[in-house]
Amino acid sequence: MDQALAIGIGIMDNTVIDQVNIYEATKLAMKDALSKLSFKPDYLLIDAMKLDVDIPQESIIKGDANSLSIAAASIVAKVTRDKLMIDYDKEFPGYDFAQNAGYGTKSHLQGLERNGVTPIHRKTFEPVKSMCE
Repeated sequence: MDQALAIGIGIMDNTVIDQVNIYEATKLAMKDALSKLSFKPDYLLIDAMKLDVDIPQESIIKGDANSLSIAAASIVAKVTRDKLMIDYDKEFPGYDFAQNAGYGTKSHLQGLERNGVTPIHRKTFEPVKSMCE
């Protein structure tokens, strides 16, 4: 069997996450990534979920620890997210996005209190949810 390598990256923004939840947004991002591949894979290895696609697949618990393919995909996802957060840090200074990758660290929460909610914040997550009400 020939080996082939292709990378597809799917990104769902905060509005999609707020509409469907983080789990479903992850599935949508994976399906989007699949659509961007240069060929249709024969088989999918997926970290702890199943996708509604017509490709045979296996859901692997702790996939990034038990599959080199899933681990590699996790690295691509993290590097992509880190790059997005660095770009967001430039666009929305004062929230420490480049350092916290969007998590509610002390410096990020202080930025929220000082500067308010940005257009990229997830409105269904606390403390942003309460700040928007």
